[in-house]
Amino acid sequence: MDIKRCGSQPSVNPPAEWFTGTVRMDPLFQPEAPARAAIMSVTFEPGARTAWHTHPLGQTLIVTAGCGRAQREGGAIEEIRPGDVVAFAPGEKHWHGAGPDTAMTHIAVHEALDGKTVDWFEPVSDADYGAA
Repeated sequence: MDIKRCGSQPSVNPPAEWFTGTVRMDPLFQPEAPARAAIMSVTFEPGARTAWHTHPLGQTLIVTAGCGRAQREGGAIEEIRPGDVVAFAPGEKHWHGAGPDTAMTHIAVHEALDGKTVDWFEPVSDADYGAA
Protein backbone atom coordinates (compact mmCIF):
# COMPACT_ATOMS: atom_id res chain seq x y z
CA MET A 1 0.00 0.00 0.00
CA ASP A 2 1.21 3.48 -0.85
CA ILE A 3 -0.55 6.56 0.53
CA LYS A 4 0.14 9.90 -1.09
CA ARG A 5 -0.57 12.45 1.62
CA CYS A 6 -2.42 15.61 0.68
CA GLY A 7 0.12 18.29 -0.17
CA SER A 8 2.99 15.84 -0.57
CA GLN A 9 3.22 16.41 -4.33
CA PRO A 10 3.80 19.97 -5.55
CA SER A 11 1.38 21.75 -7.86
CA VAL A 12 2.68 22.57 -11.33
CA ASN A 13 1.84 25.16 -13.95
CA PRO A 14 1.70 23.52 -17.36
CA PRO A 15 3.55 24.88 -20.41
CA ALA A 16 1.86 27.99 -21.87
CA GLU A 17 1.80 26.50 -25.38
CA TRP A 18 -0.69 23.85 -24.19
CA PHE A 19 -3.07 26.18 -22.31
CA THR A 20 -4.68 29.62 -22.51
CA GLY A 21 -5.04 31.42 -19.18
CA THR A 22 -4.12 30.38 -15.66
CA VAL A 23 -4.12 26.63 -14.98
CA ARG A 24 -2.80 24.62 -12.03
CA MET A 25 -2.20 20.87 -12.12
CA ASP A 26 -2.03 18.78 -8.97
CA PRO A 27 -0.72 15.25 -9.61
CA LEU A 28 -2.70 12.63 -7.70
CA PHE A 29 -1.26 9.41 -9.10
CA GLN A 30 1.64 8.66 -11.43
CA PRO A 31 1.78 5.03 -12.59
CA GLU A 32 4.61 2.61 -12.12
CA ALA A 33 4.85 -0.18 -14.71
CA PRO A 34 2.91 -2.20 -15.53
CA ALA A 35 0.21 0.32 -14.56
CA ARG A 36 -0.30 3.11 -17.10
CA ALA A 37 -3.15 5.31 -15.77
CA ALA A 38 -2.23 8.79 -14.53
CA ILE A 39 -4.66 10.87 -12.48
CA MET A 40 -4.45 14.58 -11.75
CA SER A 41 -6.63 17.40 -10.49
CA VAL A 42 -6.65 20.37 -12.87
CA THR A 43 -7.99 23.82 -11.96
CA PHE A 44 -8.77 26.37 -14.68
CA GLU A 45 -9.34 30.01 -13.76
CA PRO A 46 -12.21 31.78 -15.62
CA GLY A 47 -11.59 31.73 -19.37
CA ALA A 48 -8.67 29.29 -19.11
CA ARG A 49 -8.66 26.23 -21.36
CA THR A 50 -6.52 23.58 -22.99
CA ALA A 51 -5.33 23.69 -26.58
CA TRP A 52 -6.85 21.14 -28.94
CA HIS A 53 -5.39 17.72 -28.15
CA THR A 54 -5.87 13.95 -28.35
CA HIS A 55 -5.03 11.02 -26.08
CA PRO A 56 -3.94 7.71 -27.62
CA LEU A 57 -6.08 5.71 -25.16
CA GLY A 58 -8.75 8.34 -24.48
CA GLN A 59 -9.38 10.53 -21.45
CA THR A 60 -12.00 10.72 -18.72
CA LEU A 61 -12.79 13.93 -16.83
CA ILE A 62 -14.74 14.08 -13.57
CA VAL A 63 -15.86 17.65 -12.86
CA THR A 64 -15.53 18.42 -9.14
CA ALA A 65 -16.10 22.19 -8.89
CA GLY A 66 -17.25 25.20 -10.87
CA CYS A 67 -18.65 25.37 -14.37
CA GLY A 68 -16.69 24.62 -17.51
CA ARG A 69 -16.81 23.88 -21.19
CA ALA A 70 -15.73 20.96 -23.36
CA GLN A 71 -15.84 20.35 -27.09
CA ARG A 72 -14.89 17.56 -29.43
CA GLU A 73 -13.84 18.41 -32.97
CA GLY A 74 -16.92 18.95 -35.13
CA GLY A 75 -19.27 19.02 -32.12
CA ALA A 76 -20.99 21.72 -30.12
CA ILE A 77 -19.42 23.32 -27.06
CA GLU A 78 -20.95 21.61 -24.01
CA GLU A 79 -21.30 23.07 -20.52
CA ILE A 80 -19.90 20.78 -17.81
CA ARG A 81 -20.70 20.94 -14.10
CA PRO A 82 -19.76 19.15 -10.84
CA GLY A 83 -20.63 15.47 -10.98
CA ASP A 84 -20.45 15.31 -14.79
CA VAL A 85 -18.19 12.62 -16.23
CA VAL A 86 -16.84 13.38 -19.70
CA ALA A 87 -15.25 10.59 -21.75
CA PHE A 88 -13.20 11.26 -24.87
CA ALA A 89 -12.49 8.31 -27.15
CA PRO A 90 -8.93 7.34 -28.11
CA GLY A 91 -7.64 9.81 -30.70
CA GLU A 92 -10.69 12.11 -30.38
CA LYS A 93 -9.53 15.73 -30.85
CA HIS A 94 -10.97 17.94 -28.11
CA TRP A 95 -10.45 20.75 -25.61
CA HIS A 96 -11.82 21.60 -22.15
CA GLY A 97 -11.60 24.38 -19.60
CA ALA A 98 -13.40 26.85 -17.38
CA GLY A 99 -16.42 28.95 -18.23
CA PRO A 100 -15.87 32.62 -19.05
CA ASP A 101 -16.86 33.81 -15.56
CA THR A 102 -16.34 30.72 -13.39
CA ALA A 103 -13.33 28.61 -12.48
CA MET A 104 -13.60 24.85 -13.00
CA THR A 105 -11.76 21.89 -11.49
CA HIS A 106 -11.79 18.35 -12.82
CA ILE A 107 -10.03 15.09 -12.14
CA ALA A 108 -8.36 13.91 -15.37
CA VAL A 109 -7.63 10.24 -15.99
CA HIS A 110 -5.63 9.05 -18.98
CA GLU A 111 -3.32 6.19 -19.86
CA ALA A 112 0.04 6.05 -21.56
CA LEU A 113 0.56 4.08 -24.76
CA ASP A 114 4.24 3.38 -25.36
CA GLY A 115 5.03 6.14 -22.85
CA LYS A 116 2.84 8.78 -24.53
CA THR A 117 -0.33 10.24 -22.99
CA VAL A 118 -1.20 13.24 -25.18
CA ASP A 119 -0.62 14.94 -28.54
CA TRP A 120 -1.02 18.73 -28.51
CA PHE A 121 -2.32 20.88 -31.39
CA GLU A 122 -3.34 24.50 -31.96
CA PRO A 123 -4.79 26.77 -29.23
CA VAL A 124 -8.54 27.31 -29.02
CA SER A 125 -9.08 30.87 -30.26
CA ASP A 126 -10.99 33.44 -28.21
CA ALA A 127 -13.60 33.55 -31.00
CA ASP A 128 -14.10 29.76 -30.98
CA TYR A 129 -14.15 29.65 -27.16
CA GLY A 130 -16.78 32.43 -27.08
CA ALA A 131 -19.02 30.68 -29.62
CA ALA A 132 -20.87 28.74 -26.89
